[in-house]
Amino acid sequence: MHPSLDTLIQRLDPVTLAVSQQLRERLAAAIGQAGGALPFDAWMETALYEPGLGYYSGAQVKLAADPDASAAPQPGSDFITAPELTPAFAATLARQMAEVLVQIDSLNVLEFGAGSGALAEGLLDSLDALGLPIRYEILELSADLRARQQQRLARFGDRVQWRDTLPAGWQGCVVANEVLDAMPVKLFRWDDSGQLLERHVGLGDQGEFVWLDQPASADLSDTVASRMPPLPGYVSEVNLRAEAWIRDMGRWLLRGAALLIDYGFPRHEYYHPQRADGTLMCHLRHHAHSDPLVVPGAQDITAHVDFTAMADAALAGGLEVLGYTSQARFLANAGLLEWLSTLDSSDSLAYARQVAPIQKLLSEAEMGELFKVLVIGRDIEAPLLGFLRGDRRDML
Repeated sequence: MHPSLDTLIQRLDPVTLAVSQQLRERLAAAIGQAGGALPFDAWMETALYEPGLGYYSGAQVKLAADPDASAAPQPGSDFITAPELTPAFAATLARQMAEVLVQIDSLNVLEFGAGSGALAEGLLDSLDALGLPIRYEILELSADLRARQQQRLARFGDRVQWRDTLPAGWQGCVVANEVLDAMPVKLFRWDDSGQLLERHVGLGDQGEFVWLDQPASADLSDTVASRMPPLPGYVSEVNLRAEAWIRDMGRWLLRGAALLIDYGFPRHEYYHPQRADGTLMCHLRHHAHSDPLVVPGAQDITAHVDFTAMADAALAGGLEVLGYTSQARFLANAGLLEWLSTLDSSDSLAYARQVAPIQKLLSEAEMGELFKVLVIGRDIEAPLLGFLRGDRRDML
């Protein structure tokens, strides 16, 4: 049985609780400055990215470091990403990136939100093995995570550089693994009369954070109306920040491709009538729940990705949509099973420990179907390796 949310909060260490309290005070002040109601996307941005206090910009442990398949999550960590589960993920992704880099005669790779640095390390090693000594750049908002990345990637010397801003122009390969889901989203709700309301955060009688719904702006109303019909009581999200980021990519990605890997759905599944509570999800000490208003700064807050919106944003930015499919299909196409065949199966226990995380990557019940891969770009010939079979662009 999973512990209750109250129990999880009670188990937090004093330092984490103190940092969260500082962020609560800052959020309360922001609510007051906003006239008593702060739009949720502004709340989420502060909770995740406030310098020194936010979940991604503070100094707390967020990622489990290279666990094997049988290891328990590290205390204080909240989630494990695919590159940390197994080196097979980076090795397989490298084959797709190599196809793009060779096509455009480039050795440039840019990663957004590199986390623990596991994906960067795996890609550098794998592309080296493929004869591509790449130059790797990372744009990382978290000073804490950047420091960890610098320590982990020190052996590559000046081949790895960190950026603070977007490039003015870029030719090469871009990768963003579990980045779109952490961009602040607007929350909306249809009331019983069919009016669209935008969800805000306010303060209750005891100083607690509470939901406050206000009539949506004309722009938000038009955007949501173009994506779904009114459904009384329906709550969901729209990720305008991610869409703007992808549209802007059309300005600076001069030649090459961006591989966007995240969990989500095409629009007809995202705004399905049965998904009436939306997709907003929080992770606190490896436990998932749906209340973003508790212990700000101590927990992750994410929303699934509307991949139709991301593809539309790419087209609006002048980029091409080069492929879209499930993570399982992409990895199978790009050679994951061939990588698996290189493992030594003589030690059955060691072999099983290597295979277990691969099954997690591919299983429809776990990451294989929920996670999708969308590739967008310019001046790239399709079809690409990862989409030779099972390309789902027609479902977007």
